[in-house]
Amino acid sequence: KDYLVVDVRDDDFAGGNIKDAINYPSSTFWNDVDELVKKTKEVPLVVFHCALSQVRGPKAARVYAETRQNVLEESPLKADVAILKDGFTQFQVKFKDDAELVEKWDKDVWASEWS
Repeated sequence: KDYLVVDVRDDDFAGGNIKDAINYPSSTFWNDVDELVKKTKEVPLVVFHCALSQVRGPKAARVYAETRQNVLEESPLKADVAILKDGFTQFQVKFKDDAELVEKWDKDVWASEWS
């Protein structure tokens, strides 16, 4: 695969996610970032997001990019690191009904938490 989506939501991961995204909760991200870098060393694009992509997603992207540079400094493989604009909250508004893009979507979670 030529990209990977990393979802750093914590408890708010419940209710749906981008299809095939991996969840690395922001609360434990510091502990797991080295493992994530090693897992993604050959992935050319890593996209981060949280609910709104205002704090947790951008911070995780920065930490990941810095860690990747330190851990893989000798590697010729480069990766682009991106942040999903407006996070999963807006992504699910647009794409919740598209099974190719969103999985495990739960209308009850979104009706109660985000309306």
